[in-house]
Amino acid sequence: MSRISRAVLVILMLASLGILISLGNWQVRRLHWKEALIADVEARRKGEPEPLASMISRFADTGDIDYRPVKVEGEYDHSREVYFYTTRQGAVGWDVITPLHLTDGGWLLINRGFVPDQLRDPALRKEGQLGGNVSITGLARNPLAEKPNSFMPDNRPDKREFYWKSFDGIASTMGLSAEAGLLPFMVDAGPTEIPGGWPKGGSTIVSFPNSHLQYAITWYGLALALAGVGGWFLFTSRSGKGAN
Repeated sequence: MSRISRAVLVILMLASLGILISLGNWQVRRLHWKEALIADVEARRKGEPEPLASMISRFADTGDIDYRPVKVEGEYDHSREVYFYTTRQGAVGWDVITPLHLTDGGWLLINRGFVPDQLRDPALRKEGQLGGNVSITGLARNPLAEKPNSFMPDNRPDKREFYWKSFDGIASTMGLSAEAGLLPFMVDAGPTEIPGGWPKGGSTIVSFPNSHLQYAITWYGLALALAGVGGWFLFTSRSGKGAN
């Protein structure tokens, strides 16, 4: 191998090593960020339920109240409920989202929990359609403004069916808006005993895929392999030249 060819090979190898190591470093930074995020969410979930007024103030200040426990009171308007497609323990069904007319005025969207597909019709679960004033403890959720990914089906508000939680879409289907006193976030009701057993609260799914360590090991491993192969090739080519 000529000196120029060897120099070009070394430059390419060093550039490739730099890229692979940079990708590994980026995954390590992502790992630290993800671990901090998970720890923050766990700390939030374990906090004491806050009064609604405190949650409203926090949302106005930060725009982020996801997974914070909150306690609210009011009366459900079951005539406006809508349905979010989901599964629980392998069963296909729907989360029932119902507006709560707050005791102090205004409205709040409540994800009451899961019902199997065959019980979506509220006439089949009349006992669970709670009347009068109710107290709810659950987790506050930030509103979604955009579809999380392009693979999700479109919502069908004409059938009151939602496949992603479009806050504005759900509110519009219910005939509610900020002008009508609707608060700009939702609450997932926690698990509690409901007459008839449905809906089952506790629908919040906390899942943060964390494969950054595996990815970092992969990139660093490729860098190590490249260094080994490249070094061996350069050494043998140089040795061969010396032997000649």
